[in-house]
Amino acid sequence: MSMFEVPGWSVGADPVKENGATSSKKRKRSATNDHHALEVNFDKIVEKLKSTVGGDGKKRDQKKNSPGRKKREKQRSNERPKSGSGDTTSLNISRPKPLKSRISVDVDSSRPAKKAKTRESISPSTIASTLTLAPSTSAGPKLTALQQGMKQSLDGARFRMINETLYKSESTEAHRLMQEDPKVFEEYHVGFRHQVQSWPTNPVEHYIMDLSSRPPKTVIVDLGCGDAALAKVLAPRGLNVLSYDLVPDGEYVIEADVFERIPLPGSEGSGKEKTSGSAQVADVVVCALSLMGTNWPRCLREAWRILKPRGELKIAEVSSRFTDVDEFQNLVGSIGFRFKSKDESNTHFTLLEFEKAARKPKSDTEWEKLISRGKILKPCEYKRR
Repeated sequence: MSMFEVPGWSVGADPVKENGATSSKKRKRSATNDHHALEVNFDKIVEKLKSTVGGDGKKRDQKKNSPGRKKREKQRSNERPKSGSGDTTSLNISRPKPLKSRISVDVDSSRPAKKAKTRESISPSTIASTLTLAPSTSAGPKLTALQQGMKQSLDGARFRMINETLYKSESTEAHRLMQEDPKVFEEYHVGFRHQVQSWPTNPVEHYIMDLSSRPPKTVIVDLGCGDAALAKVLAPRGLNVLSYDLVPDGEYVIEADVFERIPLPGSEGSGKEKTSGSAQVADVVVCALSLMGTNWPRCLREAWRILKPRGELKIAEVSSRFTDVDEFQNLVGSIGFRFKSKDESNTHFTLLEFEKAARKPKSDTEWEKLISRGKILKPCEYKRR
């Protein structure tokens, strides 16, 4: 009887006898067990194939049931958020980066249009909306027709009183008045806008249309600007408009007594030779109905100081103020300007244009004589409304 059996092999019960040396003969397989061993091995192969191939004939992952795979699957299930929790902050998910915007090569629709070399003309409605009298925001009691008439008469009298003060005193006195009561400045300009509404045109409209075609970055200085209508229209179009008056508005208007000193660089020069000064920055100076005080020639002296050589001076004044237009032109020429043109076609105001010219420096005495000739312009008297 065999001591133990191994499929395909058999070992006798008695030990092998050795004759003093190890036998080199190989063990022989039992011929009787060969068929049984083949059946056993075949059954194992079939079971192995069943575990790796499904019933549909598709090959399954052989490593699916491996211990390492089961451990990894368990770890992933622990990291995966539970259904309904909505907590994805702990997951380190690699998300795709946003694509950079690509420039389309569609010539017909996507290519940006080239900027026009010339600016569009300003529409009359744009100018009108800037110059229109803003409605009062204060909610007061409703007035009867009689009360409204009395109020307008009082407002008109108040405006004429302020107007007379501004025209018949020096600019320093007007500046002091505005500083003590800034409401006076507002009342004057409200009354002024009421007056010019009856005019065929406003000189500011003319200068807006005239200067709108200037090259970008042109420096325009508006002296006695009022509510800075010039800057409000021209500045958005790329022109540099500097607006000065006695009371600032916190936006466009810079406070300055332009008859005494304009806060801009520029010199009058020195010596005895003709000069155009130096360090100027202004291309155009506009005085639209702003030569009001008795010392108004000093404003033109300041305009000469800040203007570049051959810079332009544009003056608009109520026609009734001139005692002699030719004498006015001579006075402006003595300050250092060359006369260019005059337009008297309007029924209410006169337009004059000058160009800065080189001149010899003047002494204080000479300047006092020129300023004393300021009476050539009369105070402006507005009719009752």
